[in-house]
Amino acid sequence: MGSVGRCLVGAMLLLAATPGRTGVYEDMLHAINIDDERTVGVLLKKGVDVNSVAPNGDTLLMLAVRHGKPEMVKTVLDARPRVNSRNAYGETALMLAAFNGRIEVVRQLLDQGAEINHPGWTPLVYASVHNRIDVARLLLKQGAQINAQATNGTTALMMAAREGHLQLTLLLLEHGADLNLRNDDGHSALALAKAHERDDIAQLLARAGAVE
Repeated sequence: MGSVGRCLVGAMLLLAATPGRTGVYEDMLHAINIDDERTVGVLLKKGVDVNSVAPNGDTLLMLAVRHGKPEMVKTVLDARPRVNSRNAYGETALMLAAFNGRIEVVRQLLDQGAEINHPGWTPLVYASVHNRIDVARLLLKQGAQINAQATNGTTALMMAAREGHLQLTLLLLEHGADLNLRNDDGHSALALAKAHERDDIAQLLARAGAVE
């Protein structure tokens, strides 16, 4: 079962504890799962709490972001959810959208006041995991702090270097990423590139003046 399926099942288990509402919430979760934004909108107007959460803290907005199309996300956003809520892993809806490369959803969330910069893992670092370069470019344009460090000291540049994303590494360097920050293990972006045999990136960083 995928992460979306686990979230939906978990949400059903939690919401089943609310007498008289189980069927309605099951309808909501099923509608999100099949991208039926019309039914989602109807159920929200009938009083389903848009800020309902699954055991892992995922809200309906997060489920829509994970699984839904921009139209689905808009339907949930129209109900005015708390866009900066975090799940049990400290993730926000914007982080999930950035991780999955859903640039239109990223724009929607930013328009509704989603936070780009906050302590811990950030949307920019999440975008760097899977080389979401268009998302990274948008986040930087909107003021993402390029040298923000996650809870373990990881920066977007470190992530891009470790994962071998050359074009993203170039983008981050163009925006002034600090070459020589280190994570909690003492590793720089150059050290991570070398450790993971990202030779092209290691050479690029070394030419730019990075040190291990």
